[in-house]
Amino acid sequence: MKKKQWWRAMRTVLCVTVLSATTLGCSENKVVTRPEPPAVQITAPQVMTETANAKDILKRMAEFLAKTPQFSVNLIDNYDVIQKSGQKIEFGESRKITISRPNGLRVDLEESSGEKHTVLYDGKDITVFNPSQNVYAQTAKPGGIDEAVMYFLKDLRMRLPLAALLLSRFPAEIESRTQSLDYVEKTVIDGISTHHLAGRTETVDYQVWIAEGAQPLPLRIVLTYKNAEGQPEFRAQFSDWNLAPKVQDAQFTFTPSEGARKIAFQAQLSTIAAAGTENPEQTGGQK
Repeated sequence: MKKKQWWRAMRTVLCVTVLSATTLGCSENKVVTRPEPPAVQITAPQVMTETANAKDILKRMAEFLAKTPQFSVNLIDNYDVIQKSGQKIEFGESRKITISRPNGLRVDLEESSGEKHTVLYDGKDITVFNPSQNVYAQTAKPGGIDEAVMYFLKDLRMRLPLAALLLSRFPAEIESRTQSLDYVEKTVIDGISTHHLAGRTETVDYQVWIAEGAQPLPLRIVLTYKNAEGQPEFRAQFSDWNLAPKVQDAQFTFTPSEGARKIAFQAQLSTIAAAGTENPEQTGGQK
């Protein structure tokens, strides 16, 4: 299956618009249509109240995450890959994300194929380690989590699904991208009373389920890439939120294992290759 090829094409969309597509500043308000008519018809004042509540719920969720100094969470992700035949094939991965602001980020990932990867940031270096092949890539990037994440996505062109959730500027990101927002219903996920919201951006239709109460955490997210061929979806289920994890600096610092081999990020290789082509005298004329 052409799994990796699709990810390269969708990398920036998945990493940056995922839940940057979720928020305030809505320019369009309407009621989401249920599969069957409700037993009790909703009045216009109720519709306006629910729409206003949707904005408030998203704002609270974004600000809550942005202001939480430490947290860890587990995710199960599933995503569609459109085949040449037009058929959708689902792939998946599990992730554990650990944040310790302002400088600590760790992502442990296992693909459905069994392949594992670890992404680390300690305030100084970004490291990606593949234990299956015992290789790692590392580059310096001081400045904090926000700067490291954006550099990881835009300059290194690596994928980090739902990256916006990790940023301290998450509220501003989602504010600027959401074009419309609707309150769908109140429902229950894993025994937790949850608000189900639906929104739209220029390129993505999204749904997000946010826990009701003092800790408005996202519990589920669905993204539909409406402008892509076949309209593939990305789905994420959150579990085991911990807002006071026991973390140590060593969790975010990479120590190479015995025999580990250092390699360059692909984006860096492309830059080196381009420079070598433009200035062959610097490499003795070799390309």
